[in-house]
Amino acid sequence: MASGGCRYTYDEYKETADWLLAHCRIHPKIAVICGSGLGGLAELLSDRIVFPYQQIPHFPQSTVSGHAGRLVFGELGGKQCVCMQGRFHFYEGYPINKVTFPIRVFHLMGIEALIVTNAAGGLNEQFNVGDIMFIRDHINMPGFGGQNPLCGSNEERFGPRFPCMSDAYDGTFRQMAVNSAVELGYQDFVREGVYCMLAGPSYETIAESRMLKILGADAVGMSTVPEVVLARHCGMRVFGISLITNKVVTEYGSPEKANHEEVLQTAKVRAEALQTLVSNLVGRMD
Repeated sequence: MASGGCRYTYDEYKETADWLLAHCRIHPKIAVICGSGLGGLAELLSDRIVFPYQQIPHFPQSTVSGHAGRLVFGELGGKQCVCMQGRFHFYEGYPINKVTFPIRVFHLMGIEALIVTNAAGGLNEQFNVGDIMFIRDHINMPGFGGQNPLCGSNEERFGPRFPCMSDAYDGTFRQMAVNSAVELGYQDFVREGVYCMLAGPSYETIAESRMLKILGADAVGMSTVPEVVLARHCGMRVFGISLITNKVVTEYGSPEKANHEEVLQTAKVRAEALQTLVSNLVGRMD
């Protein structure tokens, strides 16, 4: 890997992309990143071709419960797709360039649309555990501290030096998802909102949670935003979903405590609906 801000060279990204293209007969245009406990999305793919991350050149490894660590190719909703069954996080000790490594690989493979999913804590008092939130916008807290995957020298072959983020989440995709939710009868537990990313792995304090609400965040998690930033830099269209797996504690003296087991259990309960929704949305994508 090269030194400086761009830890991987263009040739290293291309080597991985070329290896995958050579070993897989499926050349998809849509990629899906599965969040904590949501890896079952990949099981919906038909005619699956599976690559454990350790087999793929330069690929990092997933170390978190609920992230299988496999790249799965196949067909979903009548479209060829690739699913990341497990993503990478800051709190695993990875630098931001490793966290986002697959995104540029997907771009070089010809991916044009990215669907990101995550498990998140609900800050909005109107949200309930088990709600599905379509991401309208995000707040990049690590980015405020200089942790942006685009820091360092810019590789013009991927995108411009200063990419726009005011349209990070595709409005057309979001409306298609709303239509899918209505068609499936899911409108009672589907929301829209702003996702805020913190680095983790500790959950937020009450004071931090209150601050995030003031800033306008509806949900908070520990992933997604770096991948979205890099995808938009590459020109991909992005759709994001947060599954609200717990209510964020904002009152002192509350007996409630956030824990990862609760996150995985809620993801398991709502997984079927989320999977059906994503499959329906993919089928609508052109």
